[in-house]
Amino acid sequence: MSTSEPSPPPISRAPIHTSVLRSGSIRYRVEGPEDAPPVVLLHGPLMNGTVWDGVVDRLRDRHRCFTPTLPLGGHDVPMDADADLSIRGVALLVEEFLAERGLSDVTLVLNDWGGAQVLVSERRTERVGRVVLTSCEAFDNYPPGKAGRTLRDAARVPGGLWLLSRLSGMRAFRRAPNGWGAMSRRPIPDATMDAWFAPMRAHRLVRRDLRKYLLSVPSRETLLAWSEAMRGYADPVLIVWAAEDELMPPEHGPRLAGLFPDARLVELDDCRTLIPIDRPEALAAEIARFVGNGTVVQPLYPRDRGREDRPDRRTPSR
Repeated sequence: MSTSEPSPPPISRAPIHTSVLRSGSIRYRVEGPEDAPPVVLLHGPLMNGTVWDGVVDRLRDRHRCFTPTLPLGGHDVPMDADADLSIRGVALLVEEFLAERGLSDVTLVLNDWGGAQVLVSERRTERVGRVVLTSCEAFDNYPPGKAGRTLRDAARVPGGLWLLSRLSGMRAFRRAPNGWGAMSRRPIPDATMDAWFAPMRAHRLVRRDLRKYLLSVPSRETLLAWSEAMRGYADPVLIVWAAEDELMPPEHGPRLAGLFPDARLVELDDCRTLIPIDRPEALAAEIARFVGNGTVVQPLYPRDRGREDRPDRRTPSR
């Protein structure tokens, strides 16, 4: 059964800003009151911050929402030629972005891309107050699923990403069940995907940046060591996992919850990896509750009450 989520009224998106970092510039949008709790929402490869639009529309009245576009192929400003765009390197760009914006007590939210977990593993979380992991890469699931392996394989072949960029304009490619079609239960609007893929189609240096990232995956031993190192992270963690995910194994949600001393797990039905696309209202409600300002966007559907392996010590157990 499909869960219908009403859309909020259309709004004009906030203007794009630029954060100048040591190895290049990051574009971002920010919405919400300046004195509201900061929430930084991160996306996966070949996307941009617009994947979070439905969630931001529901949070921006009481939260300061930042949606940076990471240099993962959906960015329209290439990074410097010597930029470290490995998984760890991009995670450090996130840390630098938080510092450049002067943010503190941030709620850091990940979807699809799991690289920022490196910040937790290395205790580079001075500006982070809590973490939300939503159906993202974890443990040794890099690259995830057939879609991830398609990207990696294209990066290994000269001209492979150029060819992929041309195929990305075809609806059959976008909806393929062994590719982007597996990432959401609901079709992603063509205009959204046009914006995601346009930089890769237009800029050779964007393809260069993406290739650097895709070929940076470390050994399985390193990936699992990063995961194990997260056990000592004492601040609150919310894990929201798609019960029907085809790229991020459903068992990874409970497994991640078992790593942290203060974690709460919520498993959502009727969605896949891109929970912000499939279930924006339910996800926004969980994030709002987790931030702890007493505001719940909407009561969660009874079947989405999820499992809580550990109570969240900052909010009452449900």
